[in-house]
Amino acid sequence: MFKSDIEIAQETQLLPIVEVAKKLGVEDYLDNYGKYKGKIDYRILDKYQEKADGKLILVTAINPTPAGEGKTTTTVGLGDALSALGKKTVIALREPSLGPVFGVKGGAAGGGYAQVVPMEDINLHFTGDLHAIGAANNLLAALIDNHIQQGNSLNIDPRKIIWKRCLDMNDRQLRYIVSGLNGKANGTPREDGFDITVASEIMAILCLSKDIEDLKERISRIVVGYNYQDQPITAGDLKAQGALAALLVEALKPNLVQTLEHTPAFIHGGPFANIAHGCNSIMATRIALKLGDYVVTEAGFGADLGAEKFLNIKCRMAGLKPDVVVIVASIRALKHHGGQAKGQLGEENLEYLEKGLPNLLRHIQNITQVFGLPAVVAINQFPTDTQRELDLVYAKCKELGVNVALSEVWARGGEGGKKLAQEVIRLAEENNNNNFTFSYDLNKSIKEKIEGIVTRIYGGVGVEYSNQAQKEIEALEKLGFGQLPICMAKTQYSFSDDPSKLGAPTDFKVNIKNVKISAGAGFIVVLTGEIMTMPGLPKAPAAEKIDVDSQGKITGLF
Repeated sequence: MFKSDIEIAQETQLLPIVEVAKKLGVEDYLDNYGKYKGKIDYRILDKYQEKADGKLILVTAINPTPAGEGKTTTTVGLGDALSALGKKTVIALREPSLGPVFGVKGGAAGGGYAQVVPMEDINLHFTGDLHAIGAANNLLAALIDNHIQQGNSLNIDPRKIIWKRCLDMNDRQLRYIVSGLNGKANGTPREDGFDITVASEIMAILCLSKDIEDLKERISRIVVGYNYQDQPITAGDLKAQGALAALLVEALKPNLVQTLEHTPAFIHGGPFANIAHGCNSIMATRIALKLGDYVVTEAGFGADLGAEKFLNIKCRMAGLKPDVVVIVASIRALKHHGGQAKGQLGEENLEYLEKGLPNLLRHIQNITQVFGLPAVVAINQFPTDTQRELDLVYAKCKELGVNVALSEVWARGGEGGKKLAQEVIRLAEENNNNNFTFSYDLNKSIKEKIEGIVTRIYGGVGVEYSNQAQKEIEALEKLGFGQLPICMAKTQYSFSDDPSKLGAPTDFKVNIKNVKISAGAGFIVVLTGEIMTMPGLPKAPAAEKIDVDSQGKITGLF
């Protein structure tokens, strides 16, 4: 009988967080949030500004499936394995959202014997960062409507407000609402709506800011809507940046926790990769690079989303250059991409595996040929994997010049990730084939950048724009936003915008329905297909299985 993730986590003897901070030499910069978690003052970067950075390892994956890939688990296990091999290692992850925790996906703290802990805290309220982000987002929304109520000196057009309220929960009922009803004293009636907190531009800004002054400057640039002359109205016009920054000043500090094997881990920021840029904060990554010989970080969902945005947006803004990319896959997931039924994924089937392998191979080609980075494939091993299936994956990856390493970190922790860690060290220290480049030029038009992502990264043949998207692109370029990077909002399940097109589809076009500006974050958000910025709960939400006993012990989290 396998133990659940939460049972494994609760049986582990944790180090006091001050002892974890001492391992990094940062105890003087630690703010304790209870016994086992804390925050690190980002001004520590001033002390280490002359110190060379460690090696940056990015963990990404194939397009996710119900069969499971284990990207965060691999990230944590790889960090533990590197530590076991004598490398001073720091892990840098995103914070979980309560939406998936209570929905279908579960938490985001790893799994099995490759977890970050305290697992319950990390998956629930943690240090309050997401609550602070939601409060800041909603304060700005309140200031917009209050400005209109108090005379509207900025001439904001209530029909053209693009700033939504947010809630860190999957609640489809709030996607489209009408607010300000029941008389003049209660506001101006208008159409409104909610995003999930992790899709808020405030989340993106927190993750991309380098200090409090940069945070305030970015907040001031947020476009909240337009006036009756179609000129943008910003948070700075509403004099909102100071108050929002005051709500975020503690949230700006990266959170420090540990793995089950006591490897230090920064967990900070939590943007979704299918509707936002999907990377942990620049602040946490930079601090980790100064403190560790090796930094293992992950970007959300498949490499077409999280890794593409990590490389084209985060690396561009932060001046980062990964040393190695790890692409996580499982035999089961590849067979799912090949069309094998979910209930039969444990049965050997080379035909379905061969049909699904192009998904992995396209991701490899994108990382190694489009972005010019060295890569290794990590096979998250299941007991049902057969040697013939593994040999087929080895052979196909070898044709692209990429090695494969088995990962058993879920079952064996760091010990099960040593083969992967050794290949990562080899690639990082040889550094012979790192020719990192972005996949598009910022000086190209918005459409050229979108179409470049679709054809070069997704493997599509083109793009179809709605009339609304056409108008929005023209308006953004006229307003001077045309040279910003692109943040694609797309289903995570497929290279295309259709979640049913598994594997490596070809001859498809991506449908662009809306294009909006995130001027504070510094990118353009492109919404494709049926993507939504406020998810809904499934028929049987995970919340139904979560409980707490009379001693305060939580069960059912996964």
